Amino acid sequence: MKTIHSKMGVRKLHKEYAESHRRKMHLAFLLQDWDDPYNVGGMFRVADACGAQELILSGRTPAPPDPQIHVTSLGHHRRVSWRHLGRNEEAAIKLREEGYTLVAVEIAEGATHYMEYEYPEKTCLVLGNEVKGVYGSVMKQCEAAVFVPMAGKGRSLNVHVAGAVLAFHVLDGSNPVPSEIE
Repeated sequence: MKTIHSKMGVRKLHKEYAESHRRKMHLAFLLQDWDDPYNVGGMFRVADACGAQELILSGRTPAPPDPQIHVTSLGHHRRVSWRHLGRNEEAAIKLREEGYTLVAVEIAEGATHYMEYEYPEKTCLVLGNEVKGVYGSVMKQCEAAVFVPMAGKGRSLNVHVAGAVLAFHVLDGSNPVPSEIE
């Protein structure tokens, strides 16, 4: 077992793991009409932690320099590339034109367990509004939908937590797809 003696050692450990285990891919997130700037800040932290290429904010999703984003992002909003695309459906269309495969993270008819889907090399995970989910007009632009199963009484995770679960699964090249998932 390695002993970590400094923060530099931790950074080196993370870098070594990413180089040896992570899938080489282009991962982005579309934040469709989010209401809560704290969730946006949390998503900036997730995007930085997993090495995503960018966040695409659409519709009325709050954007930096919102002070509430700054509070929860802990500065990660300065390290992660982001852009704001006005209308939600137009944002999805633009991302498809840029070569992204759009995958909705949504409990929807025909959705696949997130561990059973084969994510293409250029994937954009679509994370919908905290209450209403991914809108139908955006869902029509998605090539797939995946869901995170819930074992408790709640029907879903916080949106940026769901984004984190998916991101680390998608990028972890050593994570085998389970043969039997309930």
